[in-house]
Order: sequence, then C-alpha cells, then structure tokens
Amino acid sequence: MAPPAQPRRRKDARPSEIAAAALELFAEKGFAATRMDDVAARAGVSKGTVYLYFENKEVLFKSAVQAVMVPAIEAAEMLPRQPGTTARQMLRCFVFGWWEMVGSSPARGVPKLLVAEARNFPEMARWFHDAIIARAMAVVRRIIEIGIERGEFRPLDESVAMRVVFAPLFAYVVWRTAFADFMCDLPEPEVYLENVVLVLTEGMAARAPMKGNTE
Repeated sequence: MAPPAQPRRRKDARPSEIAAAALELFAEKGFAATRMDDVAARAGVSKGTVYLYFENKEVLFKSAVQAVMVPAIEAAEMLPRQPGTTARQMLRCFVFGWWEMVGSSPARGVPKLLVAEARNFPEMARWFHDAIIARAMAVVRRIIEIGIERGEFRPLDESVAMRVVFAPLFAYVVWRTAFADFMCDLPEPEVYLENVVLVLTEGMAARAPMKGNTE
C-alpha cells in the first residue's frame, strides 16, 4: 500500500510561518548574524520560498515585528475610546496588555536586539521607533491627557510623562532577555507590573493641597 499522503501546508500560511521563524532567530542571534538560509531552515522551506515573500532581510524583520506588535498597538489605541473607563484603568490595561502581547511573546527579544544593533542599523531602529514605539507612546500620552482633563491626574508635561510610563516596560523586557540568568531577584511579571501601575498612578494622582501649603 502507498504511504498516506502528507498534509500539504497552505501557501497562505507560509508568510506568517516564515515571519515567526525569523523573529525567533532575530531574538536568538541578532539581526546581523541571522541569515536567510537560517530562516528558511527554521521555517522548513527553501531559501527561494523565503525570497518569494520577502525581498530582503530588512523587509522580513519589519514584517515579523509588525505581525506580533501591530495587533497589540491597535488594541491599545482602542483604550481611550472606551466609555466609562477611568484613566487609571486604561493605564493598567495598557501595561498588562502590552506585556501579554509583546513582552511575553516572541517579540520580547526585539528591544534587546535594537539596543544592541541600533548603531549598526540606524534605519531599522528609526523604523521601529516610528512604526511601533511612537504609536504606543501616543496612546499613553492620550491616556494621561484624559486623566488630567478629568481631574484624576495632576497637571504635568504629557510628553515627559508618557516616556516615564513606557521606560519601565521597555527596561523589564531587556532585563528578562539579557540578564535573567544573573538577576536572581528580578520579580515575576505580574508583581513587577502591578508595582509599575501603582507607582505611576499614585505618582500622577491629583491631590488636594495640604493645609498651610500655599504652593
């Protein structure tokens, strides 16, 4: 009897499979050290198939990052449009949603990769900033603006505050991907993120002035 036919992979699934394999390799080996041959081998396709969908490594990197991170950004951009949600709740949803869709996904290696290779590939770093980071920070800025408008947060410089919010999220991913074996006291994500939210929201909270304080 002839052996049973092996299930054929759908062609429309190949680009996403290749992008997923590439993202794993970029995180493991870095951008410069990852070759298209490596991606093809990891994805289980020929090198020619990789080039059929992605003309070069830069295009592949962008596609791989977008596939994972853009849905997270789009979900975050909906937060300020939810009626009846406080700015504190929006900020918490942003922090934990960002971790769930980025920090705990294959994309977690991207911040470390960019820190290491931004000088060698400035165009790639600029693209990541404009396409991903800038959009994420715009969401945070709008949440802070809403908090100020509603009297939940004290008046402050939104352009500075949004970076203060984003910095501990970016740093935590780098710590876990680069120093997890050495940072034995690094808290688990849920504990760390709860404290990030607490510190940020309490730090920005609007408070009535103390008696005798005329400043």
